[in-house]
Amino acid sequence: MAEDRFSAGYMIETPLDPRAVAEVMAGEQSCGTFTRVAGETDALRDRTRAIVEEVTALGETAQPSLPNAWLARRGVRGPWKRARIRIRFPIANVGANLATLASIVAGNLYDLGEVTGLRLETIDLPPSFRARFAMPAQGIAGTRRLSGRAEGPLIGSIIKPNVGLSVAETAALVGQLAEAGLDFIKDDEISANPDHAPLAERIPRVMEAVQRAAARTGRKVMVAFNITDETDAMRRHADLVARHGGTCVMASLNWCGFSAIETLRRSSDLVLHGHRNGYGAFSRHPLLGIGFQAYQVLWRLAGVDHMHVHGMQGKFAQEDEEVVSAAKDCLTPLALHVDDRVMPAFSSGQWAGTVPPTWHAVRSPDLLFMAGGGVMAHPDGPAAGVASLRAAWDATMAGTALADAAATDLALARALEFFGKRE
Repeated sequence: MAEDRFSAGYMIETPLDPRAVAEVMAGEQSCGTFTRVAGETDALRDRTRAIVEEVTALGETAQPSLPNAWLARRGVRGPWKRARIRIRFPIANVGANLATLASIVAGNLYDLGEVTGLRLETIDLPPSFRARFAMPAQGIAGTRRLSGRAEGPLIGSIIKPNVGLSVAETAALVGQLAEAGLDFIKDDEISANPDHAPLAERIPRVMEAVQRAAARTGRKVMVAFNITDETDAMRRHADLVARHGGTCVMASLNWCGFSAIETLRRSSDLVLHGHRNGYGAFSRHPLLGIGFQAYQVLWRLAGVDHMHVHGMQGKFAQEDEEVVSAAKDCLTPLALHVDDRVMPAFSSGQWAGTVPPTWHAVRSPDLLFMAGGGVMAHPDGPAAGVASLRAAWDATMAGTALADAAATDLALARALEFFGKRE
């Protein structure tokens, strides 16, 4: 890839010539509009116009995926052609500006009159351009060091009930989970700074519980405090976490926005746990929105350390193949000779029984495996829930079937019996 350009890949649907539509997209998102304008010289166009690199036909469909008033006014009918296209954009048009980068690759394109479907699928960056943006402050290596888990997957859980617990109740639960042997505990995405458990009170009390548990167990659990808020409040709460010995904060990426996450990253070296809640609005329609590869590129440029990918055989709508692909995207460096990998966070309906498909699909221990009910609802309590997950991972990575491992491991046997009936 030329060092002066980056590329983006799209899926489009149109009743027109896909190559002609690709040229419209390239012009719209660089120097052009629907007609030549004053000052638009050939030299300017040569220097700043995006270039259509590839157009691959994918067949036709009898019905459009989305309504389009522009085409309707012109009486344009199908068939509707689908194609993958790749466009190369000049880096000089963007600079080190994440919000503008996102505007270029995923801005007005969705509203173009020529398309009845458009989805941003991939973003590829040359190393020199990637280096102009933030790196993960801790990434996989830092997460392992701070959590004390040098090998194997990190086992985590989510504070439940996710809303309603007081400061004292939350701290007591964190202490219980820490002593159960977890590596990681996180707030739920919908519980950040509620009136009944404000962060200013909750952070000190929770960290006191973490320190007491560490004195007894010898290991300090990593707690991801949900500091989702406006930018100044996020920075203030991140500082409070650091002052009380915390190592991680969490933010709902889509609702904080690039600027808030970039500002938080510049002001703190805490592990930044990126929660993608709301991503389904961008991704679930196959001919609209943003695919995960492109999505995670943008957020990794903001400097996150973890990215949620959902879970295998989980409670959400995504196919397992999409979950696996997302995890592998997180574990792939964005540029050669740069280790900017982030830790994929598996969650949603996870328990000991979802460990084998996770391992066999990803084949990497560099992941965060979180179970809410799979830990908290274990019939013998949270400690047994954690033990069942560790036993499942140890057995699976050693090539042993869970049923065989359960013959000598009571916590795993009870998990298979209890949760297995709910499948």
